[in-house]
Amino acid sequence: MSDTAAGIRALLDAVLDAIDIPHPATVGDTEAHQVALDRRASLAIVVARAALAENPDDYGWNAAYLRRKLAEHPPTGYRHYADTETGR
Repeated sequence: MSDTAAGIRALLDAVLDAIDIPHPATVGDTEAHQVALDRRASLAIVVARAALAENPDDYGWNAAYLRRKLAEHPPTGYRHYADTETGR
């Protein structure tokens, strides 16, 4: 795999991690889930736009930057569906 392809794959993987967060357990958890998703999706949008404006050979740093920012904004503050008995 070329460095460019590896960078694109890493960036797509990081974007997916940003937006593919656990579903809320209940309706009461929906608002906090949406806040977390909005924050993480916004980060992914900014990084994707920046990546598209650059040379594809530089995509690897975009993925690393997005992962660092996602670590600062974990999908917390709500109960996840997997945390319930039905989700196990």
